[in-house]
Amino acid sequence: MARKEVRHVLRDPFTLALALGLPLFMTAFFGWVMELDVREIRIMVEDRDRSRASRQLADAFSASGFFRVSPAPAGVPVSRLLDGERTRAVLVVEPGFGRDLARGRDGRAQVLLDGADNSTVGAIMSYIAGVESVATGRLAQGSAAPPVTLATRFLFNGELNSRWFLVPGIMVVVMSILAVLLTALTVAREWETGSMELLLSTPVRPLEVIVGKLGPYLALCLTAVAFVYVMARVFLGVPFVGSHLFFLGACLLFLVPALAQGLLISVVARSQTVAVQIGLVSSLLPSMMLSGFVFPIESMPLFFRVLTYAMPQRWFMQVIRGIFLRGAGPVELVGPLLAMTVLGAVLVSASVRRFKADLEP
Repeated sequence: MARKEVRHVLRDPFTLALALGLPLFMTAFFGWVMELDVREIRIMVEDRDRSRASRQLADAFSASGFFRVSPAPAGVPVSRLLDGERTRAVLVVEPGFGRDLARGRDGRAQVLLDGADNSTVGAIMSYIAGVESVATGRLAQGSAAPPVTLATRFLFNGELNSRWFLVPGIMVVVMSILAVLLTALTVAREWETGSMELLLSTPVRPLEVIVGKLGPYLALCLTAVAFVYVMARVFLGVPFVGSHLFFLGACLLFLVPALAQGLLISVVARSQTVAVQIGLVSSLLPSMMLSGFVFPIESMPLFFRVLTYAMPQRWFMQVIRGIFLRGAGPVELVGPLLAMTVLGAVLVSASVRRFKADLEP
């Protein structure tokens, strides 16, 4: 059975292209195109004070590396600048800003933001808070230092690089889609081509059929994992601080329920078209939306938080990011590992029982 599947894969260019091309394409696309860090934010400065202090405030925005500062055109209302999307923010420095600071009073300035795109407003506001802290230090002019100073240090991802956060998650998405789609076509193809009758004519047990069909696709998925790993490390610069042996074992542990899910879909559907549709929905949506890939699970409604417990993608997302960025081992990740083991046993058992029912007349 396994040799038959290997020959079919080697003869089918679509399967090979899907297994080897899709991971590279998705990793390159998400790794280079998808960027959560908001940069090159256009901000115009309307300096109504024109003092040394107001220029230092504008320079603090420019020196942050997140803002592209330019002077506001004379005679144009601030609201019109934002309405026409000529800028994302406007810094307005009120008259007397420098004089008030020199006298020990608070200088008045405001930043107007375009709130239409609320997906980036939060990041921009956090950048502004950092610029405010830097500008306050520059403009203090010898005032007494605050009695308490808080220093923040980010562990495991000191640069807060979103690519380091996204690329390990992409591996979960790619493996989930690939494993489910490849195996979703196996038994359904046998029924459509009429070769299932030949399979049923031989005295073979359902478990043997399942192992024989899953084995080649397991090796193919591991090859795709190796491709994604090389691209992440060499071309995207994502660090890896964990154990490679543990990483391989975790991938195997996740591929078992993912492949079994695809095989269960294939057994139930008996049609390649239906199997592909169900496979895409049941693998793409959980891995993208409900695994913590982009949206934190803690922020989801209670129903969806509970639903994620039954999804191997949620647990593997924790494992893969823990291995890549924190160097976590089996002791730290024992919970997600046990969850994937239980889900794998349930899905394999369901595939065996359902396949056995299909064999009965």
